[in-house]
Amino acid sequence: MNYDFDTVVDRRNTDSEKWNVRENELPMWVADMDFTLAPGILDALKGRMEHGIFGYTAIPDAWYQAYIEWWQRRHGLKMKKEELLFSAGVIPSISSIIRKLTTANENVVIQTPVYNHFFNCIENNGCRALESPLSYRGGVYTIDFADLEQKLADPQTSLMILCNPHNPVGRIWSKEELAKIGELAEKHHVTVISDEIHCDITKPGKGYVPFASVSEICRGNSITCISSTKAFNMAGLHTSAVFVPDPVLRHKIWRALNTDEVAEPNAFAAVAATAAFEKGEEWLDSLREYVFENRKLVEDFLKSELPEVVPVKGEATYLVWLDISAVSDSGKKLASFLKRNTGLFLIGGNVYGAGGEHFLRMNVACPKSVCMDGLDRLKNGIRAFEQKKHKRK
Repeated sequence: MNYDFDTVVDRRNTDSEKWNVRENELPMWVADMDFTLAPGILDALKGRMEHGIFGYTAIPDAWYQAYIEWWQRRHGLKMKKEELLFSAGVIPSISSIIRKLTTANENVVIQTPVYNHFFNCIENNGCRALESPLSYRGGVYTIDFADLEQKLADPQTSLMILCNPHNPVGRIWSKEELAKIGELAEKHHVTVISDEIHCDITKPGKGYVPFASVSEICRGNSITCISSTKAFNMAGLHTSAVFVPDPVLRHKIWRALNTDEVAEPNAFAAVAATAAFEKGEEWLDSLREYVFENRKLVEDFLKSELPEVVPVKGEATYLVWLDISAVSDSGKKLASFLKRNTGLFLIGGNVYGAGGEHFLRMNVACPKSVCMDGLDRLKNGIRAFEQKKHKRK
């Protein structure tokens, strides 16, 4: 079946967080897509809507089975029904887990630059975000294992949040890298929370490695947060799962999610997730092709029109990480300039912690015409920024 990703859908005046912008502004920042849902998901939601009664909702067996079959078929990870817990979202889950498994002033290790809400989850719960910066050389990100072990070995460190695949740099961590993380975490008595929400948006032909699939060490000492929302563009439906193989750890997480009241679904949460995994596979594979065509469009445009901006070659996510170190020493300042002067709304990399200062994050999950509009604005804005900087000299 052919799916239409080219048609521009007007999202203004729909209470969209992303599109709550001025008329001349183009938002390419928040990590949701400008595409309508897969037909199978829409049909399932319409069918549930037509019933007309939306009372308290239980998790059906079909929801568990959909997750189990999807992760086994697509990612080679075996899960049992009792190992899966429903949650209203990955970030609510991470916050609940931190509250349950730490006490005040303990460390939670993160690998920066990384998704900025990790900082919120950690600091809002009275803990300290202990940054282990990734190594960036020749346009490639790797893990500084010496630094990571030093941070994990700190007696105040209780948890590590792993981003797999990594947002915003787009790395899919290898089995060997993940195994080493698992070994270091076990050695220093640190539990790993693996955020794998971006796992289904990978370069066509490229898979990802679930942390819990790597070894018995990784499986037994991990809590994996997964969801259909990122890949199928339905974050507003608040549906996710937490996979915890270890029964003692699982009981603690079950208590945490229930204590924080994020363990019960709304009337559409299980319906949407089940339909996504049962009926959305063909749509998702078409989407991945389209998104990575957009990523290639960005790479080619910048190479020919704006060579001073270098896109990091990502293997996953629809978020392009732009190295602007040849243009500015602050992604935050450049993002602000672009918004004021062109209406293009990107995120300055400063918010992602150490190592993000010279970057911008750009969301290319949009029709190609919108992507080109964004690139033209980026070019015009950076040319104006450079001209202004030259005049100052």
